[in-house]
Amino acid sequence: MTSAVAFLPADHIARPPTRGEGWGLVALVVGALLWSAIAPKDRLTWFMEVVWVIVGLPVVMLAWGRFPFTRLLCWLLAAHALVLIYGGAYTYAETPLGFWLRDLFGFERNPWDRVGHLMQGFVPAILARELLMRCTPLRRGGWLVYLVLAAALSFSALFELIEWWAALLFGADADAFLATQGDVWDTQWDMFLCLCGAIVSLLLWSRLHDRQLGLVTAR
Repeated sequence: MTSAVAFLPADHIARPPTRGEGWGLVALVVGALLWSAIAPKDRLTWFMEVVWVIVGLPVVMLAWGRFPFTRLLCWLLAAHALVLIYGGAYTYAETPLGFWLRDLFGFERNPWDRVGHLMQGFVPAILARELLMRCTPLRRGGWLVYLVLAAALSFSALFELIEWWAALLFGADADAFLATQGDVWDTQWDMFLCLCGAIVSLLLWSRLHDRQLGLVTAR
């Protein structure tokens, strides 16, 4: 008998976070968000960076009863939120941790925005993979990899368009949000690093992700 891949229903996965773990991640993200809101370096930049968290967290929580995420994806989303919040609090070009990385590795600029764009591929790649695996007939293979990478690059391109619109709308007030730091190739670097992050994420997490989704082999 030939083997086939069987999938659990979209509302049931093998390994969601425990209730305490899930609320712990929510508390961590909300606490960081409140900390960042007290006295951000630039209020406009802070809002444009953390709006993804402000909108995304309630959406995930409201949909949880019908569509819980895997434990892996929840931890990755929380990590991505913390990167965004930290960058928003200080602006990406002036994060203390970014200056530490610059001095440690001898970079010419604060690299925190590079970290942010790596995460822009690293985390959405698993989000896209989970949605495609659970909401479409798509199976593991080349098409899944292609569409996940395409989704990550599409999100990166959308973010670059948002930066362009912000520059047109706010002018010099949006400089901290753009975080180009004088690099004429900043947009290209952003999209390239997003692609790199997505590729690394698929290589690193795909097998664990499959187990947490509850994929089984029927014989």
